[in-house]
Parts: sequence; structure tokens; C-alpha cells
Amino acid sequence: MDDRVREMGPLPVAVLGTIFLCACLFFLIRFLIGQYGRSRRTGAIDEMEGHDFEYFCAELLEKRGFLEVEVTRGSGDYGVDILAEKEGVTYAIQCKRYTAPVGVEAIQQVYAGRDYYDRMVGAVMTNQYFTASAVEAAKHLKILLWDRGYLDSMLEEGKR
Repeated sequence: MDDRVREMGPLPVAVLGTIFLCACLFFLIRFLIGQYGRSRRTGAIDEMEGHDFEYFCAELLEKRGFLEVEVTRGSGDYGVDILAEKEGVTYAIQCKRYTAPVGVEAIQQVYAGRDYYDRMVGAVMTNQYFTASAVEAAKHLKILLWDRGYLDSMLEEGKR
């Protein structure tokens, strides 16, 4: 009887090791699939045309609880691409799908457009980040900056 117990002793350890290895592989594969999906989704954003990006942003805002989301006409929009409202606050939003950091011009445009459309808040939404001068101008002019990190966090919240 003693010999049988000794023979079976390593078996549970081997089984536990195999289960642990399978669990690790499962979580690794799941993580890699998530990373692949995220890179495809965010990569697709970087390939969009400007007007498509505006509609993408409008849809994202609607999913985040914004109401009366409206994409303005392409030209002559006075620096505003989207008009929206959330919790009684009205927004004028400039969308910039760029390949480089967004500069101060976008801040100036939405600042003027916010007043033209008589909105409470101006924001610039981008797939990139902002230059230091754009950040400084936005602080002074009280314009919200929704950069790539913020856009990605909105996408992640939308998945839950």
C-alpha cells in the first residue's frame, strides 16, 4: 500500500502543473487577442478620412451619453465639427484626425466656433496628442483637450 501511495504522489503535482500551465496559456492568448483587437481598432482610426473621423467621434459621444449630437457641414463650419449636449451643458467640438501633434490653430478655431454656435464648452478631439503651445492656449481659452489617451479610454469604457 505504501508503494502505491508513493507512486500516485507525483501524479497530482503533475496534474496541478498542467492545469496551471494551461491557465497561463489561456490568459496569455486572451491578452494577445485583446491587444490585437485594440491595435486594429485604434489603427483603423488613424486610417480614417477626416469626415469619417468626425462621424466616428459623434457616434462615440452618443455612446458616452451625449444627446442631440450633430455633425456640422463640412465647409464653413466655423471651426466646429460636432454640436452636442450632456447633462444640460452644450458643447462645440472640433475633430482632428492627424498624423502629428495638434497645434494651437485647432484651439483657436473651436474657441471662435464655440461663441458662434453659442455653446458653453469648446473641445478638441483627436487621434493624436497636443503641442505644448496648444495645451497652453487651451488652458488660457478654457478649451477641453480630448487626446489619443482620452479617446482610447472612451473606447474602452464603451466596450464594458
